Amino acid sequence: MSRPPAPAAPPDPTAPADPAHRVTLVAFEGMQLLDLAGPLEVFAAANQLGATPPYDLRVATPGGGAVRTSSGLAVQGQVALDDLVTGEVDDARPHTLVVVGGTGTRPLLRDEVFLEAVRVLAARADRVTSVCTGALVLAAAGLLDGRRATTHWASCEYLATFPGVTVEPDRIYVRDGDRWTSAGVTAGIDLALALVDADHGAELAHQVATYLVVFARRPGGQAQFSASLRAQPARSPALADLQRWLPDHLAEDLTVERLAERAAMSPRSFARAFRAETGTTPAAHVEALRVEAARRLLETSDLTVAEIARRVGLAHAETLHRAFVRRAGTTPAAYRQHFARRAV
Repeated sequence: MSRPPAPAAPPDPTAPADPAHRVTLVAFEGMQLLDLAGPLEVFAAANQLGATPPYDLRVATPGGGAVRTSSGLAVQGQVALDDLVTGEVDDARPHTLVVVGGTGTRPLLRDEVFLEAVRVLAARADRVTSVCTGALVLAAAGLLDGRRATTHWASCEYLATFPGVTVEPDRIYVRDGDRWTSAGVTAGIDLALALVDADHGAELAHQVATYLVVFARRPGGQAQFSASLRAQPARSPALADLQRWLPDHLAEDLTVERLAERAAMSPRSFARAFRAETGTTPAAHVEALRVEAARRLLETSDLTVAEIARRVGLAHAETLHRAFVRRAGTTPAAYRQHFARRAV
């Protein structure tokens, strides 16, 4: 008869604690406050919820002093970039480097001293990330050469002027190896949650999102805009009211005839007015809304594709399949495999 396993040894109180994961966030004059605050709060919440090892958060600024954000609020730096570069502070090497964005990035693209500091820190870091137009700084420093990247939608064309960068303009965030870039402003929260997921698993990332009352953890492959935001807002009250009504009634009969009836217009006049005011046809707009709703259900539920199709107002799974391929460039099954987030 085999012996029972020996009891586990008690923890050694003299053993060193797990080393902290150092996150250095680079801030500067004219940065967007939420680009900094969003990721900071995600990492801080992860610490509160038991991240092991914890995140050691540092805000680095040129000179180590306060910088004024684009909203006018001043943020005090905790360490000077120069001191990190020269190693004059303890534990100067960042595990994760985060370059935030904002209107203040534009003059930095010509500031070789600043760019060189970013290059030095990036060479020491395990991963290099950016929020919003912080991607422009990484690109100007040559840190995105040969990489896929994204940034705020309004700056994607500018990012594309850097010949070594492959821009993916309609992404929440993009990971290419040890380079992570995100879209604008609140997308920094999505990026930081993805980093927590990579470091500590989906359960802790989910707990952080819940703690911060984030409605949904968006995967990087989601579009920067919802279907409702993509369509131009209608000018006439009847069509504007219809636009607001549609997302909550996708399972109903949304033919042009029924929509025209709701707008108190003839079908022909309705179709013409809708396209003139929104830049798209009623059918295309409804399809985009239904595919977007299906994407959310594929990400967050275990419903069959047929049931999802029914819930978003499409009669058959094959109808959803065709619409999904047109709108998302992939099949519902492939999308779910890549982006599904199971409850934890």
